[in-house]
Amino acid sequence: MKVTVLSGGTGTPKLIQGLKNILHEEDISVIVNTGEDTWVGDLYISPDVDTVLYTFSDLINEETWYGIKNDTFHCHEQLKKLEYDEFLRIGDRDRALKMHKTHLIKNGYKLSEIIEMERKLLGIKAKIYPMTDDHVETKILALDKSEDKQKSQSDFCSSPIEQNLQFCSSPILLKFHDFWIKRRGNVNVLDVIYENSNYAGVVEAALNDIENSDFVLIGPSNPITSIGPILSIKDIKKALMDKTVFVVSPIVGESAISGPAGMLMNAKGYDVDVVGVYEFYKDIVDTMIIDNIDKNKKDRIGCEVITTNTIMKGLNDKVNLAKDIIKCFDEI
Repeated sequence: MKVTVLSGGTGTPKLIQGLKNILHEEDISVIVNTGEDTWVGDLYISPDVDTVLYTFSDLINEETWYGIKNDTFHCHEQLKKLEYDEFLRIGDRDRALKMHKTHLIKNGYKLSEIIEMERKLLGIKAKIYPMTDDHVETKILALDKSEDKQKSQSDFCSSPIEQNLQFCSSPILLKFHDFWIKRRGNVNVLDVIYENSNYAGVVEAALNDIENSDFVLIGPSNPITSIGPILSIKDIKKALMDKTVFVVSPIVGESAISGPAGMLMNAKGYDVDVVGVYEFYKDIVDTMIIDNIDKNKKDRIGCEVITTNTIMKGLNDKVNLAKDIIKCFDEI
């Protein structure tokens, strides 16, 4: 059985841990979000790609789902002493992989070529692809909630009521890194934009793996900023129309399991529940996997629905969820 997975950087890698315990690793392909890729100083950061690489190579720090377990931070701490703040806390071993990417990117290699080198160097048998080799960047259109901004608004808004109105703030367009790492999501989100996605091409090998897979699995990553950028690549979205697609909801009850998915779904006009997740994916999804807590909402979802435990606290939960998905596909 061959499976292609669409992945962001937190929820889906947990499920990948389960999949690689029940499938041959070489039968798994992963297409990874690169909309959050950015430069920190002169270092190229591809956070979701690195998380998937570390997940397959059993290096991932499972406390943060970012970076390498038991890493040291000597370089980061020394940079702080030199009054250079990276905002993102980068470990020493993790930095080495990022330096490897940076060097090759500056020498003209495509990101897909670099990832192919790195997966082999890390002994990974699964195929891992970026969603595109072109530059597509997720941007957050927002209103600043900082005290300084609110103070400046009070200087030109004529009343306390006006000071609370959105038009008293000037919208700002933030890189995802600035939105989530620097500002900790402390803004009023108006919209999410996948900059340049209309012009981005697909990695042909990734497209071939979609076509040759038995089914496509969209993991429980943030629909808006982890999976949305992948689906914004038109050739990927088109290829999924002809495939059996399973979606694992990242929303349980009325909140996201982790991260800013709730506020971002609201900003895009979707309810923060499994029905909202279905509405986001309804053009491509054949079967949704939702948590047992949400079984009373099955009738409001317009596709096949499987209810099970989707909260992955330990390896057994991850393996059991992966088994439930495979079993569901076999039965279909």
